[in-house]
Amino acid sequence: MPAPARKLMKIALLLLMLGGVYALAAHKHAQREEIRQATVTLTPDCLDKLEGYGLAPGDHYESPYVVQRTGARIPALGYSEDDVRAIQRGCNIVDDTQGRLAKDPGHERWNATRFIRGSHASCDHCHQGIGDKQDAAGNRLKGSLGLGASWVMADMYDRFTGLLLPFELRQMQCYINSSNGYKPNIADDVIRDVTAYSRFLSAALDLKIGNYYDEQGIDEIAASATLKQGDDYVRGEALYKQKCRHCHGPQAFGLEANGQLVAPALAGPNAWNMQSRNYFYYVSTILPGFICRNMPPAQENTLSNQECRDIAYYISNLPRPAGDRQGPLIALRQQVLMSVLPPLVRLTESPRRGPLPAPPAPENRQ
Repeated sequence: MPAPARKLMKIALLLLMLGGVYALAAHKHAQREEIRQATVTLTPDCLDKLEGYGLAPGDHYESPYVVQRTGARIPALGYSEDDVRAIQRGCNIVDDTQGRLAKDPGHERWNATRFIRGSHASCDHCHQGIGDKQDAAGNRLKGSLGLGASWVMADMYDRFTGLLLPFELRQMQCYINSSNGYKPNIADDVIRDVTAYSRFLSAALDLKIGNYYDEQGIDEIAASATLKQGDDYVRGEALYKQKCRHCHGPQAFGLEANGQLVAPALAGPNAWNMQSRNYFYYVSTILPGFICRNMPPAQENTLSNQECRDIAYYISNLPRPAGDRQGPLIALRQQVLMSVLPPLVRLTESPRRGPLPAPPAPENRQ
């Protein structure tokens, strides 16, 4: 074959490949646009949450929560139909990240599980109350990781990286570490929709940009907030068996029943990794604060600061995945531990007769 003909064939092949890539990109773009325009089927909790906050398309928005709490009517810029669908999808992602309630997870949750290893991680496990935890009287709770309060902090100094991180990049850290997963693209609709939902919460609660609110972040518990007894594995194990194993399982690998997640994993392959801020050896103040403010369910704030630190210390000594900075050898070691230790612990545990005793009645110890 003459040289000019070979060159023309190479050029034609290259153009054909580029055309195929373009056609695939156009197809994916059309799919994304179709999902953006589709009617969103809300989870039951999201339906109650968004109806309670009066979400609807219109030129103006007025929060029923603000009217009820203060009597003031504060008009704000309204939401288009596209905005409403993005907020609804964001609520679904926070409430049901794994898409367990969805008939078609790819369409109804924008496939958030693309970025998550394991089958337990969900935004709502940390950002409880679908990112807006309140008591029965509607009061927002201190240290409850409110998404609306987090959004109004805007660019926020991160003491772990030394960088000013916008809300979107803080979400990425959740996927990488707290969910032991992968970093989404900054333009991905998973990031876009959760941001839209968080921004809507800030409007529904009348939170102001740049202000600090008690529900923003975790009410951390440092060792200086205890009687200086030291963090103790044995005390933590005893407390875990008494307060936590009924929900999270004897080895903290989570509990599922009839295909439904009862309580998420605190250790093992479905838990957060060694680079997460929940990991006691990485940050020793965040997990104890979360435990004290949110656990056990319906008995919040009944554990002492020392008890919360002991439980967090015990949990973090259980096997879990390596983080993104640990390297392949530590990752391999953790995989071996997660495979070998659980059956060994089951063999060495003393047999129990009958079901586990019921959790003790709450007692206010703080």
